[in-house]
Amino acid sequence: MTRNAPVALREMAADDIPAGLRLCRASGWNQTARDWEQFLTRAPHGARVAVRDGRLIGTVATLPYEDRFGWIGMVLVDPVARGQGVGTQLLQKGIELLDGIGCARLDATPAGHGLYLKLGFKDEYGLARMQRLPGVAAPASAPTPDARAMTSRDLPKVAAFDREVFGADRSAMLSWLLAGAPEYARLIERAGELRAYSFGRHGHDFEHLGPVVARDLVSARQLAAACIAAAPERSLVIDATLHEAEWRRGLEAQGFREQRPFFRMFKGEHAHPGLPERQFAIVGPEFG
Repeated sequence: MTRNAPVALREMAADDIPAGLRLCRASGWNQTARDWEQFLTRAPHGARVAVRDGRLIGTVATLPYEDRFGWIGMVLVDPVARGQGVGTQLLQKGIELLDGIGCARLDATPAGHGLYLKLGFKDEYGLARMQRLPGVAAPASAPTPDARAMTSRDLPKVAAFDREVFGADRSAMLSWLLAGAPEYARLIERAGELRAYSFGRHGHDFEHLGPVVARDLVSARQLAAACIAAAPERSLVIDATLHEAEWRRGLEAQGFREQRPFFRMFKGEHAHPGLPERQFAIVGPEFG
C-alpha cells in the first residue's frame, strides 16, 4: 500500500464486514460481525469505508434515531494509515451523512476529543468505561427478586420509557439486544410501574452491559448485580454515566474498575436530550 496514494470513500457493504472486523481487532475494539450487521440493517446507506490501493483502511458508521438526532460511530483507521487525515475525512463524511437530521452525536475518547471540538462538537456529559474481570471477588449483595427476565411482551412499555430517557425511539435496537443476549435483559417493576431495565451484548473480548435505565439508584444497582450473577465467569464492561457519584462507587464495590473515560458530544441543535440522569449506562459508544 502506497502511503501517498489517493483515498476513496464508498458505501460499506456486507462483504466489507471481515475487513471491518480486522480494523476492530487492530484497535483492540470489542465489536463482532453481528454489531456491523446491525449498522447495515438499521441504516443500509449510512456507513462508509476508506480504500487505498484496493485495501480497506478505514470505516465510519451512522445511525439515525427518528428525525431527532443521528449517531456517529466506528471511526476506525488501519494503524499503518493513521496520522494521514483518513480519520478526519471519515468523520466529516459521517457528519455529512447526518446533514438532514440537524444534530449529530457521538462518544469521544480523550484522543479524539480535541478534534471533535475543532469540528464544532460540544460536550454533553462524561462517561467512564468500567471493567470487571472474571473471578474478581465482590462484596455479597442482597438478593434481587425484583429484577426479572425480560420478554418480548415487555418491549413496548420498555421502549416507551426508553424514548423519554434516550430522547428518541430505539425500539429496534432494544429488540436486537434482547434477541442477542437475553441473559442481560432484565427489568424491575413495583406497584405496576416500570422502575428500571437493562440490556447487554456479547463481544469479542468481553461482555458489554448497557443500557441500564432506572428511576432510582437502588434499582440500577440491583440490575447490575443481577447481570453479574448471570455471568460471573465472564469479563464485563459497562459504560457508566457520571451523573450519580454513588452509582460509580457502587460499581467499584461490585468489582468494576475504570478502564478509560469518554465524552458524550453533539453538533447542531440538540433539541431532544432526553433524561440523561436516568440513564446509568449507555449501549456503547458506537450505538449511543
